[in-house]
Amino acid sequence: MSAIELESTPSASTTRRERRRRQRPVRGPVSVFAQGTPLVWLTAGGLVLGLCMVLGLLALIIVQGGSTFWQGEQALVRLHDGTRLIGEQTRSEDFFPEAHAFEALAPERRAAAEEFVRAQGGRSNRRLLRTGNYELTGEHFRWISDFEVASEERPEWALLVERLSWGRFYGTPQSFRIDGQVVAREPARIWELFQEHHREVDARRSLRRGLETNETGAINARVEEQRLRLREHELDHGQDSPEWRAENERFQAGESRAQEEYARIRSEIQRLDRENARFELELVTADGVSKLLPLAEIVRLVAPNRLGFSGRLGLYLSRWREFLLDDPRESNSEGGVYPAIFGTVTMTLLMTLVVVPIGVLAALYLREYARAGWIVSCVRIAINNLAGVPSIVFGVFGLGFFCYFVGGSLDALFFRAKLPSPTFGTGGVLWAALTLALLTLPVVIVATEEALSAVPNSMREGSYACGASKWQTIRRIVLPRAMPGITTGMILAMARGAGEVAPLMLVGAVKLAPALPIDGNFPFLHPERSFMHLGFHIYDLGFQSQNSEAAKPMVYTTTLLLIVLIVVLNLAAIALRARLHKRFKGTHI
Repeated sequence: MSAIELESTPSASTTRRERRRRQRPVRGPVSVFAQGTPLVWLTAGGLVLGLCMVLGLLALIIVQGGSTFWQGEQALVRLHDGTRLIGEQTRSEDFFPEAHAFEALAPERRAAAEEFVRAQGGRSNRRLLRTGNYELTGEHFRWISDFEVASEERPEWALLVERLSWGRFYGTPQSFRIDGQVVAREPARIWELFQEHHREVDARRSLRRGLETNETGAINARVEEQRLRLREHELDHGQDSPEWRAENERFQAGESRAQEEYARIRSEIQRLDRENARFELELVTADGVSKLLPLAEIVRLVAPNRLGFSGRLGLYLSRWREFLLDDPRESNSEGGVYPAIFGTVTMTLLMTLVVVPIGVLAALYLREYARAGWIVSCVRIAINNLAGVPSIVFGVFGLGFFCYFVGGSLDALFFRAKLPSPTFGTGGVLWAALTLALLTLPVVIVATEEALSAVPNSMREGSYACGASKWQTIRRIVLPRAMPGITTGMILAMARGAGEVAPLMLVGAVKLAPALPIDGNFPFLHPERSFMHLGFHIYDLGFQSQNSEAAKPMVYTTTLLLIVLIVVLNLAAIALRARLHKRFKGTHI
């Protein structure tokens, strides 16, 4: 065979490749869903979108809530119709004014205003000015459009007064009075006298509040206890029995002593009131109305236009201290949220003390003791379904079962003397804690089961081989190593319980609680009392406040505080879980 023939003959491998190529089926265009790259971008886009939504919400809450207590400048605004206003700007917006917006202007000014708006493309800017002085004007805020403003300035001695009632007051200082006599008219001297006397007035006001709440409350509690004992003797022995007469004599003697103590406290309160009534501050509003303000009604006096950065920072921190440690005032739109913080923490701790032992025991039985079967499957299905029940349903159950049935039974057995006024037969912090314990029970059970299943069976078998019983194995081997997961479930339950609102509206949370669930009076813990809650406080501010514009910044601030509390709980859980994991990681088999 010649060389040319050898070169033209195809090799065996080339023939096989050609045969396989011809036998391979012809495919059409590949679907995009069969390719990995588009789905990677799609899933990553979903993650980014979710993160942007969460971070955007957090940024809004942090910016709005963190800037609530920052003091801005105060402006004196003169309008073309002659109106004068003093206040601080809260927000501004662009709008399209309608024809009736120019009707309040004078005819010669109306044409200029309409021309100004047309030059802006039919739009104008307006500002929401917080003007206060509600008892004089009937409004807290007022919208001011740019075409209404004739002039604007920043008076040095424009003052802001934060009061115990009626909200804020804006004006300029006119005089300072002691015993009805004017002792100063110069703004600088008025400011000095206020700073000199207000600290003493505030101390007397705090002393007065302590007399009204602590000492008077202790006397009322003692008299009520004696009255209930007398009522119990009446129910047990009758009103004409010797036992009732003896108890009635003790009651009358105790009431006489209480009246003497009441008289002493009233005398001291009247003395403090007379001393505080000596000092008054006279302010003049922008439209020339004079107002006398007792120093005892003033919480804080601020000259915003005289503050530098350090002064504004000090005022900002002072308002945060008040917000965290004081009681609310002015329909919860001002003051502090200390009772709400205290009630939230107390209710959450009680809920945790109830739900964690029950949830852990239930998970231990399901995982370690119960045999697999249809009963266990039904129980697990019920637990999963319980996690999907709306929270308001738990509130209705708590109201009907805990408050009316259990609480009513306790009142009939142990608190007959108080009837028909309920003790445990109404909403309280105990029933709220039990209701939320039911709500969060599935979270603890599922998390505990997962933690128990993560413990290797080899560790159990090694414990059995050493002669340990099943309970000894669970207590010394399984539970310590499952504790990080159990702790995670506990904190998740706490975080969810701390943020729930709907059930609490039915089982104990109130707008304003006169007494805390824990105080200095025996038995110190009062689980039957109603309480304030941060979540309910947010709802009340957002939807029940008569001064919605003033309450809106407080909504953001309270929401920020609630988020911070939950974050602190989560960080504590992470630290505890890491510590437990570090402790037991060296013992895994």
